[in-house]
Amino acid sequence: MFKKVLPLSSIIFLRFLGLFLVLPVLSVYALELEGATPFLVGIIVGGYALTQAIFQLPFGKMSDKIGRKPTILFGLIIFFIGSIICAYSTDIYTLMVGRFLQGAGAIGAVATAMVSDLVEESSRGKAMAIMGGFIAMSFALAMGLGPVIASNFGISTIFLITAVLAVLSIVLLFTKVPTPPKIRHVYHNDSRTLDILKDNNLLNMIVINTLQKGLMTVAFVLIPILLTKPEYGFAWEKSELWMVYLPAMVAGIVAMGPAAVFGEKKNIPKQIFLISIVLFLVSFLIMGFTSSSSVFVAGVIFFFIGFNMMEPLVQSMISKFAKVHQKGAALGISNSSAYFATFIGGTFAGLYLDISDRETLATILSVVIVLWLVWTSMKLQNPKRHSHLYLPLDEVDMTKLETLESDHIAEWYINETEGLAVVKYVSDSIEENELKSKVAK
Repeated sequence: MFKKVLPLSSIIFLRFLGLFLVLPVLSVYALELEGATPFLVGIIVGGYALTQAIFQLPFGKMSDKIGRKPTILFGLIIFFIGSIICAYSTDIYTLMVGRFLQGAGAIGAVATAMVSDLVEESSRGKAMAIMGGFIAMSFALAMGLGPVIASNFGISTIFLITAVLAVLSIVLLFTKVPTPPKIRHVYHNDSRTLDILKDNNLLNMIVINTLQKGLMTVAFVLIPILLTKPEYGFAWEKSELWMVYLPAMVAGIVAMGPAAVFGEKKNIPKQIFLISIVLFLVSFLIMGFTSSSSVFVAGVIFFFIGFNMMEPLVQSMISKFAKVHQKGAALGISNSSAYFATFIGGTFAGLYLDISDRETLATILSVVIVLWLVWTSMKLQNPKRHSHLYLPLDEVDMTKLETLESDHIAEWYINETEGLAVVKYVSDSIEENELKSKVAK
């Protein structure tokens, strides 16, 4: 499993490293460009998430039709072009075009869908945890390297490094990443958005992913502002912020692996989600009402633990609930919604602090989180335990397979690459030998 996931996780690591490197210094650099205003700078910083949201679904659907690798290649090429435009931009509008193009190379959902293609369901939680860990490492590394590179070599160098990282990702894609098997299924050619939204479990996972990412942005807006602005009672120096982020990131990474493994092995992702939502609630109440720095840090740690416990299971559950022809589209819809929430969450948090106080904001967020907790507890179901029957095509009666119907059969499809018929079934409700007798010659 690790050999299959490592190359793809490395691509995600390189891509996110390129994006995160510029975050600590982008706003300062952008304000110096011709035509810059604070409003336009805000669009440049947040515009990446907006174009990510717009293009996640088209890229997901494209990957279901033409394959994961060609779609990832297309996205990396767009990302490369956007990085070069950013590197050589001399005015705010050219930089804006480059940032929008960087976001338009929206391969996140495709990469996640590719993991679900390559890794069996029983190991998918671990695979998602590995990928999440690589993203967390890229963030931690970028926060340290970005300001150093910009101060010594200029911001344009960061964008050029980002372009080089995109090229390295393309090389990894075609030299190290396994090619997913070619799948033929009996469903309609298009994975319709309405079909995905009608599935209660998929809809619930989209809601969970959306609120998780929106609240993440809210947290990243609030934490530095509340700690560094004297009017909130803490008056930390900016150079001291590592003292809250470092323990929080370590605690989050430590919590992520066990939560993913335990949630998958015991088949209790719903319970993990509920614990995570409670941690979100406690975290925002603490950040909104405490006057103690140490308690505030504890609140931030609770948030990171809750976020990281939830993160790998979100992607894994979507890929489990979606049928084989829906995975890319379902992950695309979910990620699009999440990126919209990322854009809106940060904007809301910043604007609301200007017109009100942190206590009122924390109260509003707590009401939203309580409603989220109630919704999830009532609506979400743990997935049924499924197994897969693999039969060589020359042993299968296609007429029997095509007319196979049962409440215990989730789906079936043909793996043309390996010459196999694959039947996904509820393992607690039907025996493998009984199922084999229904489709064998």
